[in-house]
Amino acid sequence: MQLDHVPDDSAWIPSERFLRESRVAAFADRHGLATLAELRARSIAEPEWFWGAVVDELGLRFDTPYERVLDDSTGITWSRWFRGGRLNAATWCCDRWAAETPTATAVVWEGEGGEVIEWTFAHLREQADAAAAHLADLGVGMGDAVGIFCPMVPEAIAAILGVAKLGALFVPVFSGYGAEAIALRLADSDARVLITADGFSRRGSMVDMLSTARDAAQRAGVSHLVVIPRMGVAVDPDRGESPWPAAGGVVFDTTQVNSEHPLFLAYTSGTTGKPKGSVHVHGGAVVKIAQEGAFQFDIGPSDRLHWFTDMGWIMGPWELIAALANGAAVCLFEGAPDYPTSDRLWAYLARHRVTILGISPTLIRALMANGAGEVARHDLSALRVLGSTGEPWNEDPWWWYF
Repeated sequence: MQLDHVPDDSAWIPSERFLRESRVAAFADRHGLATLAELRARSIAEPEWFWGAVVDELGLRFDTPYERVLDDSTGITWSRWFRGGRLNAATWCCDRWAAETPTATAVVWEGEGGEVIEWTFAHLREQADAAAAHLADLGVGMGDAVGIFCPMVPEAIAAILGVAKLGALFVPVFSGYGAEAIALRLADSDARVLITADGFSRRGSMVDMLSTARDAAQRAGVSHLVVIPRMGVAVDPDRGESPWPAAGGVVFDTTQVNSEHPLFLAYTSGTTGKPKGSVHVHGGAVVKIAQEGAFQFDIGPSDRLHWFTDMGWIMGPWELIAALANGAAVCLFEGAPDYPTSDRLWAYLARHRVTILGISPTLIRALMANGAGEVARHDLSALRVLGSTGEPWNEDPWWWYF
């Protein structure tokens, strides 16, 4: 691939090797497109070609092949993608890799106290299968909503995939919300089950999640809580509570669904009125996010992605899909970025050889106060792509991050 015109004062110009070896360059070359401008123009002029080619490029195999990439016969507002196709996000993000690369790392988690958990794709499949089977025993089925009120722990990933395996839809909720905010989203989505943890660590103290979850479930009329153990709090079966299921010994057949079948319901923050839920579907959401991961962030099977976020914000599910659909590892982080030491985030990135980092301008502005020396003393040579979300940048923090 050749670059379009690049101003001399550009902050970064990709090397010849990057232009030759990046995933978007490989895609362009495969389709005889010499420049980024040509690729962009054809993708706009021929969306059916482009998205069909993306599916093939990323190896996203449909259980039942689709009849047409894009059906906009009822108007562009009501476009339907991959019409007639059947798939499941859990197959693309987990099952396929558990079969193809079972020993590859899928999830890396580090607790605030320094403890580390790593799951392979094979183990992630076991965890997701156990979650799906347990939810099915609780009566969760096709189209039912399941709330996910969890810290950024490996079980949260398995919970989402387990919900997807059933053809149910997950409703991610910010881990810092109070009971009223959680209940509003659970009630609006008519959630049948809430998956939570009994707590998580923040600045050396355990934050009680279970009490908040119980209060929210009662307000919303949710009858079942599934509790991930972090603090050793006993669950109460009489209140419809059950512990996170043990993995292993259960193989759950993933349900194949229509490409337009709902995968998750993402709510707005509510700062501009009642929170509004956006429906994301198995076909469109996974293909689009996987493409963003592969083409915009160059994510591949050898990468480790960390986005400093929460599963309740859109970048939580985005991080999961962008990494796992591309065979990469998701790196999760518990606690504050500057505790127990002010350089904790940079030390974490170095320890786990994170290759792609996503962060918000607000957090960068906070970390800048500690000085660039805290970054420089850690080996961040594995880190090759930087991303951000949250709000617009101002210039000084952008350059500092760069």
